[in-house]
Amino acid sequence: AERVLGYDLLSLCLEGPREELERTRHCQPAVFVASLAAAERLNHLQPKVVESCVAAAGFSVGEFAALVFAGALAFPEALYAVKVRAEAMQKASEAVPSGMLSVIGRREANYKFACLEARKHCESLGIENPVCEVSNYLFPDSRVIAGHLQALKFLQENARKYYFTRTKMLPVSGAFHTKLMESAVEPLAEVLNSIEIQKPLVCVYSNVNGKKYMHSKHIQKLLVKQVVSPVLWEQTMHSVYERKQGTEFPYTYEVGPGKQLGVILKNCNLKAWKQYTHVDDLEEDEGAEE
Repeated sequence: AERVLGYDLLSLCLEGPREELERTRHCQPAVFVASLAAAERLNHLQPKVVESCVAAAGFSVGEFAALVFAGALAFPEALYAVKVRAEAMQKASEAVPSGMLSVIGRREANYKFACLEARKHCESLGIENPVCEVSNYLFPDSRVIAGHLQALKFLQENARKYYFTRTKMLPVSGAFHTKLMESAVEPLAEVLNSIEIQKPLVCVYSNVNGKKYMHSKHIQKLLVKQVVSPVLWEQTMHSVYERKQGTEFPYTYEVGPGKQLGVILKNCNLKAWKQYTHVDDLEEDEGAEE
């Protein structure tokens, strides 16, 4: 990774500084590499699990890791594409004061209507073409809304009106997965155009439509579209775990930093979550396994 990126990713992950690691340009490659390192660790500890894997999915930049794991992309090329994506998304973030707001809503919450009113509020402030839209579907009653900061502030101030029970700004620099990322589309499309993409060896699900990728051209097209489209993670969970009544659920392994996808799975499908395990790439017992 260091050769592809031109900086020491490992020491940035282990020693920081944290604010540098959290910058989009460094954070995306770090998540990508750490996810694949955890997959390697799982393969080392329980090779049978990897051999019998039937499906993979990744959230946002994690989708690149899922495609490398499934043999559709080679590691160096995918990392280079992630580097270009991360730098372009950071640049897009810096162009407009924007962000992302995590929302837990009651059943009555109407996210589209709330976003429409927030856009109208921005227009009244003189903002042209304001953006405020759902950018991540996480689980029933949980969404991430992204767009202009003024729109997100308006939603926080009027949370009760829209039946939002909890709102929290996310520690990111921009409105990812909205049209404010438009300028990042071209650089990523160019890179993906120049690299070889194979048909995945196991099913990989797309963030853009929550369905399986069918062929390599499909992957190329949707990875670009993903930058400006909402992440349909809740829909993906339903696609992955849809089963006939009485059929057993598969084992699920979340590889990489954090356990957020496990929390989402628990809220989407409690029965499937009971077969869930998290695999990190840093463990105290590392010395014992070397």
